[in-house]
Amino acid sequence: MAEISFGSDNHSGIHPKILEMMAAANTGHVTAYGNDPYTEKAKKLIRKHFGGQAAFYPVVNGTGANVLSLKAITASHNSIICPGSAHINTDECGAPEQHTGCKLETVETTDGKLRPEQIEQALSGRHDEHHNRPRVVSITQATEVGTCYRAEEIRELADTAHKNGLLLHMDGARIANAAAFLKVSFREITTDAGVDILSFGGTKNGMMMGESIIILNPGLDKEMKFIRKQGMQLASKMRFLSAQFLAYLTDDLWLENARHANKMARLLAEKVQNAPGIRIEWPVESNGVFARIPKPLIPKLQEVFFFYIWNEEKGIARWMCSFDTKESHVLAFAKAIRSACETYQKEN
Repeated sequence: MAEISFGSDNHSGIHPKILEMMAAANTGHVTAYGNDPYTEKAKKLIRKHFGGQAAFYPVVNGTGANVLSLKAITASHNSIICPGSAHINTDECGAPEQHTGCKLETVETTDGKLRPEQIEQALSGRHDEHHNRPRVVSITQATEVGTCYRAEEIRELADTAHKNGLLLHMDGARIANAAAFLKVSFREITTDAGVDILSFGGTKNGMMMGESIIILNPGLDKEMKFIRKQGMQLASKMRFLSAQFLAYLTDDLWLENARHANKMARLLAEKVQNAPGIRIEWPVESNGVFARIPKPLIPKLQEVFFFYIWNEEKGIARWMCSFDTKESHVLAFAKAIRSACETYQKEN
């Protein structure tokens, strides 16, 4: 395999500044389970970015953040409305349904984004005990196909959810990439847009294993510390999770990393979009390129730079860029793609 892959932003290493902060935290003894100065400083930074009401709960991984966020605001007879492509539906091994007891009610979308009218449609006819009672709308920012919700789109979803007695959860595994693309702050596309609870991720943007639950609606912050413990996501040496957020949120490291990853994705799309047989499926708004390519070329190209296939039937590849993706990597991969496509066209 090449020195870098385009398979996932999870494949990248850790940003040096984050490693440095973790090393700095590796001095002496501090109280465990979050009662440490690093976690206290991280809480202040979170409030700076999301508002004074934001409650910060570091966890170990993204699935844990999603599952416990949803568990904290649902009962087992509830349902959760989400896009069919949502990570909670496709890539968490049934954990949300297993641990919340809730049914996921999926809505098919053309670009990964829910619309208010789809929420209304999902709510129609749900008025008796024979049906699960919808309680949460869950969206992903950026979406699983790389598109980004604008602040006004999130506000419309939040208003629709709230007027129907529902809450809005956001899976923010790649929220940094979305904020970088939209040129907005975290707060503008969460707190100010009506999001009630957020799974705030950093692993895909330079952190080692940094994820968290951020409760933005103060009325929901009642049992999370107990839910986190029972959910096996309470880290004893939490200072090493919190230290990562300190580095990540200081001097806009999150933004620098996300801008670079997004830039590399746009460059890749630009370099291959006119290659024979290539079709970019969705606008490149974050750090992923989704392209339909001739199926016979897939295994050959995967030998050069590894990547995953998003849709086997349609031959749609997913090419992900990271904070450490170099322009030389992108140009080399684009050259390989163009060469393979041109050869394939001549031979067929």
